[in-house]
Amino acid sequence: MAKLRVHNIESGPASSDVAFGIAGDTIAVSSDSLKLNTWKDSGGNTLFVSDGAGTLSSVNSGLSGAGPKLILSQTATGSASISFTANIDSTYDQYLFVFNDIGPATDNVVLQFQVSTNAGSSYGIAKISTMFDCYNRESAGDNNIYANTPGSLDNSTSAQPITRKQGNDADQSAAGTLSLYGPSSTTYIKNYIGRFQIYTNDDYSLDSFVAGFVNTTSAVNAIQFTMSSGNFDGTIKMYGVT
Repeated sequence: MAKLRVHNIESGPASSDVAFGIAGDTIAVSSDSLKLNTWKDSGGNTLFVSDGAGTLSSVNSGLSGAGPKLILSQTATGSASISFTANIDSTYDQYLFVFNDIGPATDNVVLQFQVSTNAGSSYGIAKISTMFDCYNRESAGDNNIYANTPGSLDNSTSAQPITRKQGNDADQSAAGTLSLYGPSSTTYIKNYIGRFQIYTNDDYSLDSFVAGFVNTTSAVNAIQFTMSSGNFDGTIKMYGVT
């Protein structure tokens, strides 16, 4: 068998591709290292692209595996709101929002959301929900479970609270998740479920639960998060779940 030993193989001036063999050939690579930034199959379909530093993009869906897919991450720094106005569509059955270190500028406020059916041009779709909290005081001796009446909406177009009594001390914050189901459906209403852990303004550990539905059969394609008053810091990530 003939052997070709070279240091570099480069494409010609009229092409950016280097072809090894012809259709039907099997190419064996005996080296322990083949360094390429873009990988394609024999049909020219991109499998993945690397930036040369180990970060991948354009990953073929057949390689991405199961589980939530990160769509967008946004960070608030003294922001009045964070909005997701794109990529909420029929691609996924569930959209999962993950909140980390949500810290308000104002004391004793709540994180809340509104949805839109016109890509964020307007918000305020009616919602029906229920909310309850479990709490335990930092100094001990005060713990209970109770219904959160202000957070339970009765076919209201008001913003849906998803936290309660957030404190604005340097070490106080909230974290949690919110799931929105079937937002692109034009047949059914849109269910949502949230759960948050809050360090409250009066030094309680508060475990907050909320569930409800957006009372519309129109497709929901945007969501906006605000505090009930003032700005906030923190990161919100949107994932798609099949």
